[in-house]
Amino acid sequence: MKEIQILNSISPVAAEAMGSEYTLVKESAAPEGILVRSFDMHDMDVPASVLAVARAGAGTNNIPIDEMSQKGIAVFNTPGANANAVAELVLTGLLLASRDVVSGIEWARGLAGQEGVAKLVEKGKSQFVGPEIAGKTLGVIGLGAIGARVANNAVHLGMNVIGYDPFLTVKNAFFLSRQVKYTQSIQDIWTECDYVTLHLPLNNDTRGTVNAEVLGMMKDGAALLNFARGELVDTDALLAAVASGKLRRYVTDFPNEKLLNVKGVVAIPHLGASTPESEDNCARMAGEELKAYIEEGVIRNSVNLPAMELPPLTGHRISVIHKNVPNILSAITSAVAGVGLNIENMVNSSRGAMACTVLDTHSPVPAEAVEAIAARPDMLKVRVIR
Repeated sequence: MKEIQILNSISPVAAEAMGSEYTLVKESAAPEGILVRSFDMHDMDVPASVLAVARAGAGTNNIPIDEMSQKGIAVFNTPGANANAVAELVLTGLLLASRDVVSGIEWARGLAGQEGVAKLVEKGKSQFVGPEIAGKTLGVIGLGAIGARVANNAVHLGMNVIGYDPFLTVKNAFFLSRQVKYTQSIQDIWTECDYVTLHLPLNNDTRGTVNAEVLGMMKDGAALLNFARGELVDTDALLAAVASGKLRRYVTDFPNEKLLNVKGVVAIPHLGASTPESEDNCARMAGEELKAYIEEGVIRNSVNLPAMELPPLTGHRISVIHKNVPNILSAITSAVAGVGLNIENMVNSSRGAMACTVLDTHSPVPAEAVEAIAARPDMLKVRVIR
């Protein structure tokens, strides 16, 4: 029985996806894989037995990617599995950004115990008036699985939609409604839109995307939605814009200490993917990714290794994770040829500084060939799959 360590509560769908040969446990001395959601792995001592880590979600900031790469450990995420759940909450955020529903509910609660509540409601409701979203312009920054859904749904709600994504894939471009106006200038989003929603990954290039300069370019009284990552927005600059009235509303799924109890800020407690459907989808995809990699060496949705689709495993297979450097393929093939094995199929792919090579042979790969390959310092992980 192969053990998979789970660092958070994971939907049982993951175990179903992996099958009876696997057992999911909270503690393991030698797990072959790790399933994680939000647990912070940066200070974790990962066992040498681990072949892969699968994040049941899109973001991988809680996983030390560089460290995993140097150990030859594949890291997977589940892009698109929670897209519908997040997109639905973004639509909720649009309405909360437009009409002051949250403050109205809080005010109505304060009427408890008073006489004539119905009359008080009619007298006080005008303080929570807000505009409709139909006919307004929404800017969507990032047109991936979530952003494209948000853009399409906003079109159906009668909004004018402008989308920006310098890395727009062909798949997402086909998915995008023809009524979404695509721009190659992010400044069009800042200057033309009544509402702006962020759907970017968090990295060194995107951290602080929304800063004082950007906020200054936005339309007076615009609203900003952030259901991607909190660090995409400069909190101090954001609060200044809200306080001055430049920004009418900020709706975020990532509260921090400074954002709580601030008028004009709607702080949602990271509920974007918190639906049973989303949790099942993410768990299933993560389980399938681990299973395919452990059993066949197939790499799908890895954030640190190249994608690798392989033919069905009929004979014997060796997988090598290595640095992407010259002459390394000849070192691998020479080690296999040196023990008299014929290579029936070979697949090699690279991604930046990382690469993976998979060899299929008719006969089992002897230990001396594995040792010869692993002896080279550029090799990160060598394993015989079968």
